[in-house]
Amino acid sequence: MSALSSLKKFKGSTHKSKALGRGPGSGKGGTSTKGHKGQKARKSGQVRRGFEGGQTPLVRRMPKFGFSNVPFQNRYETLNLKDLKDFKGSVGPEDLQKAGLARKGSQIKILGVGEAPQGLTVKAHKFSTAAKAAIEKAGGQIEVIS
Repeated sequence: MSALSSLKKFKGSTHKSKALGRGPGSGKGGTSTKGHKGQKARKSGQVRRGFEGGQTPLVRRMPKFGFSNVPFQNRYETLNLKDLKDFKGSVGPEDLQKAGLARKGSQIKILGVGEAPQGLTVKAHKFSTAAKAAIEKAGGQIEVIS
């Protein structure tokens, strides 16, 4: 096996880059391929994406629409009945956090996918209609946390 330092590039795989701004004889002298004057001909003339030369950009000229309620929105962690199969007796948000099924301080909504465990008391912030019916059918109870 040869050492990395002894490897050579294939002939013709690299080309010398032409020097810019080294006189008219170089083929790329004078304006150095930047054209005549203007902002993009200057040394620091590249502008950010969306910049329109000081004119108000299109993104700011377009009308804004819709409504965003993000700061005051209620976000629920959704759990299915099948996620509650390992619990006995009663289960609340603290138990679900210890089991790694919900984040601390989050509101919980129980959905009706899967079988409800027998005789389980479930405490959550919201229940779907299907989950509520399945828990009560299995002999359990629901407690809505306000």
